Amino acid sequence: MPRRKFRHTHRYESPGDRSHQEYIANQPAQMTTRSELLRLIKGGEDTYLELKVKLSNVEKITQGIVALANTSGGTIIFGITDQLRIEGVTDPEAVRDELVRICREDIVPAVVPYIDMIAFDSGKRVVAIDIEARNRPYRTKDGRFYMRFGAEKREVAREQLSMWLDEIRPLGYENIPLFNCTEEDFDDGLLWTFAAGFEEVNQNLNMYQTAEFLKKDLLLAVGGADEFFPTVAGLVLFGKGDRVAQLFPRSGVLVSRFSGENGNAQLIESAELTGNLHSLYESAQQFVLRYVDLLKAKPKRRTAEDTLHVKPRSVYHIYAIREAIANALVHRDLAIRDIPTRINIYDNAIEFVNARRTNGFVPPASRAIRYGITHRINPQIAAIFGRREYGASIPRGGLPMVLKQSRLFSDRKAEVFTANDEFRLKIYGA
Repeated sequence: MPRRKFRHTHRYESPGDRSHQEYIANQPAQMTTRSELLRLIKGGEDTYLELKVKLSNVEKITQGIVALANTSGGTIIFGITDQLRIEGVTDPEAVRDELVRICREDIVPAVVPYIDMIAFDSGKRVVAIDIEARNRPYRTKDGRFYMRFGAEKREVAREQLSMWLDEIRPLGYENIPLFNCTEEDFDDGLLWTFAAGFEEVNQNLNMYQTAEFLKKDLLLAVGGADEFFPTVAGLVLFGKGDRVAQLFPRSGVLVSRFSGENGNAQLIESAELTGNLHSLYESAQQFVLRYVDLLKAKPKRRTAEDTLHVKPRSVYHIYAIREAIANALVHRDLAIRDIPTRINIYDNAIEFVNARRTNGFVPPASRAIRYGITHRINPQIAAIFGRREYGASIPRGGLPMVLKQSRLFSDRKAEVFTANDEFRLKIYGA
């Protein structure tokens, strides 16, 4: 029978307004009792417990913490031999500080551990670090994922990684490395045009070293000295159009025109747009312009004399539609495989449908975004896509601007709602 994981009431997290030394001086007494520690050690290693004599191999300790965090959490105790004898550590304070450094600097995302130092009557002291599985997936700095199976840690095989990530649906999916992606899969023209836009740093760039620039300057790739594993964000932002479609097919957008006022009407045209975000943004606008007019000013109201035999094209506020397209591309939940981003054009409205986990998001969060309180799930993608240097030329104002301008333009309030892991925005035309 597996043991119950214990949790301490003290977290090792140094506040920003206090120095590390001040924090150490004010630490409360240990929270793990010696009897509890002995009970854990007596049970031996399992899925939730690892025993170490000392902290000597930082790389292996990092892998062990990642494995526990990616499984269900657990504990590593330092100062215990393979024969389950308490050997103790020479400098528990140094072990503690190194563990904190590893969790903060060598693991992505950073781990905030619980750490206890337990002393025995013999004078021997051990260090116990307790890890919680809060923000999976965790990886090492070189982009490797580990999990714990019984008393062993194993690296997640690349062929199993996609299935595992789809199962846990991490919020930070944009930072997931793609192991089948290479330097040749990137659009160097788009990448270096973006880089050249920053004149103040352009002199320091090692131009045309795509892998190094993505890894060290933009933080859109990981790997060791001779490795290059671009992240999902890196590929969808700067990947070549055909390679993005092959390596990450869920990044495409389905655009459709219906001859009615909802999706039950006859389908006139449908197309799947592929490519990086820059090309998706441009091609989505071109498709919309085939069926509607986008204007900056509200059109004059038609009189009886102006009535036409043919129903005129719908008219929309140009910046509201551009911003709606940009939001659909940037804020979609890339971890959800089976719900594509869709833009549906009807006779009287345009509907934008995106994958978005509704668990924990509605209803308070869906109301808050109407007032500009964003809930970005792809902050890196949003930061680069919104830069003038990226070349997308998106408007400013977010969803509040879209809602306000579309209402002023058409005298109808846009509809926003979330359900069944979908976010829907419906804008009515004039």
